[in-house]
Amino acid sequence: MGKKTKKAAEEEQARREEEDQAQADEARESGEQVEGQEDEATLRQQRDEYLALWQRAQADYKNLKRRSAIEVDGAVRRTMAPLLENLLLVLDYLDMALKSPAEVQETKDLAMGVSLTRDQLLRALDQEEVVAISTSGPFDPEQHQAVERIEDSGLEPGSIVRTKRSGYSWRGVVLRPAQVDVAAQVELTSPEQAGTESASEDQTEASASTAEDN
Repeated sequence: MGKKTKKAAEEEQARREEEDQAQADEARESGEQVEGQEDEATLRQQRDEYLALWQRAQADYKNLKRRSAIEVDGAVRRTMAPLLENLLLVLDYLDMALKSPAEVQETKDLAMGVSLTRDQLLRALDQEEVVAISTSGPFDPEQHQAVERIEDSGLEPGSIVRTKRSGYSWRGVVLRPAQVDVAAQVELTSPEQAGTESASEDQTEASASTAEDN
């Protein structure tokens, strides 16, 4: 009887140890699972932070690149614009020279040389994207400079009548406006004004006749 009781106690002890070991294993597995979930959440958070930093750095780089391009373009414009304006003056002088009459062979040869030089200069300006401003159509204050207003030109008011000096633009910026004459509205005399002017003329004539009689 005592042996059986001892054996039962040992079995009970072993069973309890197994249960304790199973509970310990289960707790360890649960802890590892929770720890794994925490590690995964931490990794996700770090990933999001690194992604946000990369996106911010990418945006900063694009902004820097854009600002640098604008600054470089501005520096090029400030450097090139005066040079191009001076070349346009040279083109004006060449045009003036070609307008001079060439009657003898020597002046004809000179005119041909001037014409070739002018053509070469125009090609060089075209390569630098310098283009002539159109003077056909209506007057544009952003591209044209009105020199004279022409009445009774046969054109609609505000239309360009003739070009006095050619204008040019460079990469969308006006280097110098085109100087033009613009058609003006013809001012019509009202009947009241016509009557007043007629009376004034009659009074002037009467005064002059009286002065002659005296």
